[in-house]
Amino acid sequence: MSTYFISDIHGCYREFKILLKKSNFDVKKDYLWIAGDLVARGPNSLEVIRYLYSIKDRTNIVLGNHDLNLIAVYSGIKENKKENYFDDFLSSKDSDKLINWLRSQSILKINEQQKIIMIHAGISSQWDFETMKACALEIEASLLSNDYPLFLKSVFNNKINYWNSSLRKIDRLRYSVNAFTRMRYCYPNGKLNLICKKSPNVVKYPLLPWFIISNKFKEKYSVVFGHWSTLKDTRVPSAFFPLDKGCCWGGQLLMLRWEDKQYFYQSYLG
Repeated sequence: MSTYFISDIHGCYREFKILLKKSNFDVKKDYLWIAGDLVARGPNSLEVIRYLYSIKDRTNIVLGNHDLNLIAVYSGIKENKKENYFDDFLSSKDSDKLINWLRSQSILKINEQQKIIMIHAGISSQWDFETMKACALEIEASLLSNDYPLFLKSVFNNKINYWNSSLRKIDRLRYSVNAFTRMRYCYPNGKLNLICKKSPNVVKYPLLPWFIISNKFKEKYSVVFGHWSTLKDTRVPSAFFPLDKGCCWGGQLLMLRWEDKQYFYQSYLG
């Protein structure tokens, strides 16, 4: 049995299936961990979701910002933009089933046996371990509630970028969604910057990649994440494993086999 990690498939179904074959992923005995953004940007989001649903007993998934956006578009609270390539999904006969399954996925996954944390974007340096888990559970419960459209309508907000334990619930949720699914850079005091997407090679202080700011997780855990395609060619601390190589932008899809730390690549096919 092997454990494989991948992120930011973004509807690149052909590349995804080729990569599974290249890596010798065996659906009968291996497990696939996916660090979010299954959909959007690439042309085949429906096929990606259908395939993952068909092997759901062999997957562990955390949601990314584009996955939340699909749920919001499906709920009618956000516009279906052309670049999302959501039309096939929204018109499919099984969209209800697939959306409900997507809503049931996690925001945070922790493998205590192998000491691995998986998130889509980042972890706030202002959280301790228990706060991190509590914030993820609060988002997950909101997505599963009957009021999930109202939650999604209210939660997208750039202004909530600094953690305080006394935040009211909706602002806790806003901050948590920003940290888990959208963050790249922070200021030295931990305040989130939700605007800059450039490579750390060209960004100067006081902006710092979120994984540079001290937290105690990297002393005991490895952290797998996606979301940040411009991290390529950037040196990252050894406890962190970024997996987004920008396949949907003409780059590559990347898969990591955990046991031997072997990487597998598939270039975008157009």
